[in-house]
Amino acid sequence: MKKVFIVAALALVGFSTTSCRDTKTETKEVVREVKVEKEVPAEETEGILERTAKEVDKEVNKEVNEEIDKIGDDN
Repeated sequence: MKKVFIVAALALVGFSTTSCRDTKTETKEVVREVKVEKEVPAEETEGILERTAKEVDKEVNKEVNEEIDKIGDDN
């Protein structure tokens, strides 16, 4: 009786792990290469040194213009 249960259990495990259906499915893989061109603003193409130098130049030019105005007001 014990052997019958063992054989039945093994048969049940064997049938449950195999399938009668055809499991082959064909799939196609499509790979598309797309170039994306994005306009980058000028601020992003400059490094931090260039941006900082522009800010410093603005401040220096402002101070220079103030000094020129002071010198020119001799009237």
